[in-house]
Amino acid sequence: MSAFKDHFSSHAAAYAAYRPAYPPALAAWLGTVAPAPKTALDVGCGSGQLSLQLAEHFDRVIATDPSAQQIASATPHPRVDYRVAPAEASDLPDGSVDLITAAQAAHWFDLPAFFAETKRLLRPDGIVALITYAGMEPQGEIEAIVERFRVETLAEHWPPERALVENDYRDIHLPFARIEAPAFSIEVRWPLAALIGYLDTWSAVRALEHSTGRAPFDAVAADLARAWGDPAAIRTIRWPLTILAGRHS
Repeated sequence: MSAFKDHFSSHAAAYAAYRPAYPPALAAWLGTVAPAPKTALDVGCGSGQLSLQLAEHFDRVIATDPSAQQIASATPHPRVDYRVAPAEASDLPDGSVDLITAAQAAHWFDLPAFFAETKRLLRPDGIVALITYAGMEPQGEIEAIVERFRVETLAEHWPPERALVENDYRDIHLPFARIEAPAFSIEVRWPLAALIGYLDTWSAVRALEHSTGRAPFDAVAADLARAWGDPAAIRTIRWPLTILAGRHS
């Protein structure tokens, strides 16, 4: 198993504060396709953005992340059991879960080891769903500024695993019977500070800081401020989701 590549522990509190929540309809759909609404395992859960949604549809959610700082920043819920553990080794019994999710996380995994663990853990007809998103839905100048920063300024600073995200997980071979998911999008209504806080959680921004310092980030923040206008103004931002899902036979 590959070593845990920790891109987020140093900013775990910001990750909890600024990473957008997934649409409730996504968790509802996952609840309908799972063989039973009993046990879900959310791996690479971060601070629980999807785990909390799943708890509305499953009796129990086990949410794991290899970062103790991320788990410490997670929002408690009576049906969510947060644990520090890698996606490739959950230490759960064979055939004990109905659903395994990885939201904006699978590209960091040792995928052969993760899929072996998934086959071990899923009950018959259990579901695995890998969820990701990259660029914002184009709407105007704000999204264009963010896209230039993401694709051009940060081009040399994204970890290589990020290529899987940019290709909408098309390069991941899912060793399960594919199921098609409906179209879902994350949608938030944010002031300027929330968008800048979100950008500052990116792994490539950490690499940029170590390489050249904060000046390029401060420059994009200034560009966004000029385009945004009143910083307290609320704008709607969307990210289309890619869902790679399959059923265990």
